[in-house]
Amino acid sequence: MAMPLAVPRYTIEDLESFPDDGNRYELVDGILLVTPAPMPPHEVVVSRLALWLGRRLGEPSRALVLTHGSVEIAPDIHMEPDVLVVPVTQPMQGKWTDVRVWWLVIEVSGRGSRMYDREYKRRAYLRAGVQQFWRADLKDRCLYLSRPDAPDEERRDDTVEWLPPGAPQPLVLDVRALFEGVVGDE
Repeated sequence: MAMPLAVPRYTIEDLESFPDDGNRYELVDGILLVTPAPMPPHEVVVSRLALWLGRRLGEPSRALVLTHGSVEIAPDIHMEPDVLVVPVTQPMQGKWTDVRVWWLVIEVSGRGSRMYDREYKRRAYLRAGVQQFWRADLKDRCLYLSRPDAPDEERRDDTVEWLPPGAPQPLVLDVRALFEGVVGDE
């Protein structure tokens, strides 16, 4: 008779003692996810998405577009999306656990993160209350969209429309332009 495998569980507090070795350490329900540092194709797509969102959310800005934010729910949820969009009304003076409204989370998936982003983090983000989750896939060169009311991924190859809360009209992203000149799957 086989014994069940005991999977260690961690907390946000435990992460503070982890090494600063370039890897990304995240928690989904206390389970540790470790992904390697991103490569240039990943960072090009992240930069393009953040710039596009920042330009289109307008002045005065209704939202913050963050590339080094976290979705944290104590004690055992800590995810670091590649791009995080939150309303300007969210507190930015304290800890990430103080932020409770997430309009959009984007993960750029390459070889080192695709399974985690698709199978674990997507579901965890939606359970946490993220209003919309996008996964930019470097291999497939497309965006996959998920929402709490339709949690299965919806593939978009041409354009993506997103209507931020309070916006007068949707923002339209050209998916082909997002991946233009980006080579590789990390």
